[in-house]
Amino acid sequence: MKRTTALITSAALLAALLAGCGQTAPAGSASAPASSAASGQTDPDQAAADQAAALIDAIYVQQRTDDTDARCAAAKAAWDALTDTQKALVQGKNASPDYFGLDTGDASQDDPRNADGIGEKEILVVSFGTSYNNSRTQDIQGIEEALEQAYPGWSVRRAFTAQIIINHVQARDGEVIDNMEQALERAAANGVKQLVVQPTHLMHGSEYDEMMDAVEAYRSRFESVAVAEPLLGEVGSDATVINPDKAAVARAITAAALADAGYDSLESAAADGTAFVFLGHGTAHVAKVSYSQMQTQLDTLGYDNAWIGTVEGKPEDTAAQAVIDAVKAAGYTKVVLRPLMVVAGDHAHNDMAGEDPESWKSLFTAAGLEVDVQIAGLGSVPAVQQLYVDHTGEAMASL
Repeated sequence: MKRTTALITSAALLAALLAGCGQTAPAGSASAPASSAASGQTDPDQAAADQAAALIDAIYVQQRTDDTDARCAAAKAAWDALTDTQKALVQGKNASPDYFGLDTGDASQDDPRNADGIGEKEILVVSFGTSYNNSRTQDIQGIEEALEQAYPGWSVRRAFTAQIIINHVQARDGEVIDNMEQALERAAANGVKQLVVQPTHLMHGSEYDEMMDAVEAYRSRFESVAVAEPLLGEVGSDATVINPDKAAVARAITAAALADAGYDSLESAAADGTAFVFLGHGTAHVAKVSYSQMQTQLDTLGYDNAWIGTVEGKPEDTAAQAVIDAVKAAGYTKVVLRPLMVVAGDHAHNDMAGEDPESWKSLFTAAGLEVDVQIAGLGSVPAVQQLYVDHTGEAMASL
């Protein structure tokens, strides 16, 4: 009876929410039953699963609205009401059993950093975000705590730019994280006078641009605002441009990868036939040259058995097959894959280390290479945390 009541309540709420937005309720909602068999009978298990999938898809959106909180609650209520058999049937445009069912760690270990009582000086740490709880605490929170320790006279707060991620964490774990507008409004309402924005982004890409648009809309509400550099610093005009930030990142990730792989140097790894591939996201944005610059930086440092790859294959020479060809042409038989991403989230777990035939682990294995994966975000590396601390300090000095 409890499951039935919850499903009916969730279905009614979804239909009302969608109707209020002038949308048509999706298949499986109260006003659009799940698909029927040829006999005209509806499979009750599939109907319940479709209902939950529709509610999940309804919160898999980038725009926050007045009814976002209600949608998140409805999606979780529908999921909780399902039997294990029904949960396995959940499938929508973005919905799957993993949306609520995947174990990503303990969300209670994370601090959303959305408290009031900020004071007059704030460091707003802006991240894309991740729904992987362990990665959020190790990588994003690791950077935030490093900044808090370095600048005790400043309040450290958080914002995510991915509303899709915010909704996921809120619906599944009950943890509420501010988006950019919420965080900036909170800062203004709390009387913050000096605001330093520290993006955890890798580069000046599309996410950085969107963040800057939000900052500019609020700039007049503070006495002074400074935006710190992302991790890799300025982009530069072509693939040959490198800088101290890229050198520091290259040294930091290589040292961490060597330590985790049990080698004392790149030379000893090379002698053992091992190459290292650092996997970024990739982008069509003009900032994609940053990946090529990181490869130039590795080459300049003499890291001959280290390559940069990207999930998106943008730039083209960072695509999986291009990197596989380069590694094999150089004579290496073993590969260590490690993220060139601040957070070891979905891309690291699935696109890099997953069992899907298209994952990098699978592609490199199919090419005859022995593969090891290291699932660790850049944000968990102390030397990388220090780079963010340095960038924040430089921004403070400009106020």
